[in-house]
Amino acid sequence: MNETRRVFLKESLAAGAIGVAVGTGLLTPRSILAAWPQSAFEAKSVDAALSAAVGSDKTEASSHITVKAPDIAENGAVVPVTVSTDMAGASMIALIAEGNAIPLTSTFELGEGTEAFISTRIKMGKTSNVLAVVKADGKLYSAKKEVKVTIGGCGG
Repeated sequence: MNETRRVFLKESLAAGAIGVAVGTGLLTPRSILAAWPQSAFEAKSVDAALSAAVGSDKTEASSHITVKAPDIAENGAVVPVTVSTDMAGASMIALIAEGNAIPLTSTFELGEGTEAFISTRIKMGKTSNVLAVVKADGKLYSAKKEVKVTIGGCGG
């Protein structure tokens, strides 16, 4: 009984110390989180977003990438998108809504040996192509699907 009380007190003290450090600004959550490509998410063009996110804007069209999205999105604020590929060595998937003011919607780093499949929801301001870019074995491949938006999600 005494031992569990000591463990509880130690853990409470440690949690309290971390809370005080975060509260006073000595320890910021931002410094703990992984780095993210800020310039890629601030880019205003597709080429600039690709260059900042993956290092190049040169992609090769591929039939090995499947982009599933609705033909007509009734609400551009929540457009479901699924991307999959059977390419060996896929290490990253990026999604771009070409008609958005800020085209890069998301990037996904894939661990070695994981299935190259992502499913998410993106925001689209107007009718445009959804571009999926897959990085596999150091090369960039892409596929796209047009989505017609009836109610804009990015200020429309």
